Amino acid sequence: MAEKIFKFKGKTLEELKIMSIKDFAQLVKARKRRSLLRGIDNKTPKILTKIENGRSKLRTHRRDVIVIPALIGKTIEVYNGQKFVQVNVTAEMLGHYLGEFSQTRRVAQHKGVGVGATKSSKHMGTK
Repeated sequence: MAEKIFKFKGKTLEELKIMSIKDFAQLVKARKRRSLLRGIDNKTPKILTKIENGRSKLRTHRRDVIVIPALIGKTIEVYNGQKFVQVNVTAEMLGHYLGEFSQTRRVAQHKGVGVGATKSSKHMGTK
């Protein structure tokens, strides 16, 4: 059985890596396309230049950076408000924000039912 080749909107990973950011912007959804076409703001180029210089591991507070083909295969630690969460960027993450992979809220883990959990248990006697 042949291995499945990853494609993003009909383009292979090799084709995506040689594209400019403006060409890649035409493949993503409207909000991200608008952000990419308006230009990259002051702090985002710092992240991209550090990655281009060969740094494979990077720490950032920037959760609004859109995953572009240049970031694939890199490890980026994204701040979630308490700690840095390690994110290994894969091809499936293209077009998403880095913050989507670093959750800011914990999953609620509720305990068992206790006194006061329901209205009827409020009037029960305790031993």
